Amino acid sequence: MDILLLGPPGAGKGTQGVLIAERLGIPKVATGDLLREAVKNGTPLGLEAKAVMESGALVSDDLIMRIVGEELSKPAAANGVVFDGVVRTIPQAEGVAALLATLGRKIDRVLFFDVTDEEILERIEKRRTVEGRADDDPAAVQRRLRAYREQTAPVLDWYEARGGVTRIHAIGTVEAVADRAREALGR
Repeated sequence: MDILLLGPPGAGKGTQGVLIAERLGIPKVATGDLLREAVKNGTPLGLEAKAVMESGALVSDDLIMRIVGEELSKPAAANGVVFDGVVRTIPQAEGVAALLATLGRKIDRVLFFDVTDEEILERIEKRRTVEGRADDDPAAVQRRLRAYREQTAPVLDWYEARGGVTRIHAIGTVEAVADRAREALGR
């Protein structure tokens, strides 16, 4: 089963992605994790990504798709994956669809973690306090939310036009949201 998680920063995709992947026994594929791992391991794609990231530029959709394609070719991904933060643009949505099609697969479920801006800001402030993450300062959070609305939110419309988006009310305890996700997946 191939599952795509969508939602704004701080909506709980990462937390829920881990729980879903563990429950279904499939890997979680997160772009940021893949990029960091490829850079750390010094793979050809990692070296290419490192040069782009060090220049301050965004990693291209093409490079992201090549890294995701590498991940999908691994035996652990044969029965599906949980995509977390992989699809951030419509070209990436099209790219993932094309990659999966070459494997005779498609996105089986799209879960959109729906949460208010107020809740996001509260969660990220709490995370900043607990984890001390420098990238969670209020100005950075506002930039990420703005980038999400401009670049990533249209992806939700793209998937909704094709049917199959399930909205998950993502406010409440981790367990309550996990129960809603489990119900949406029928597992």
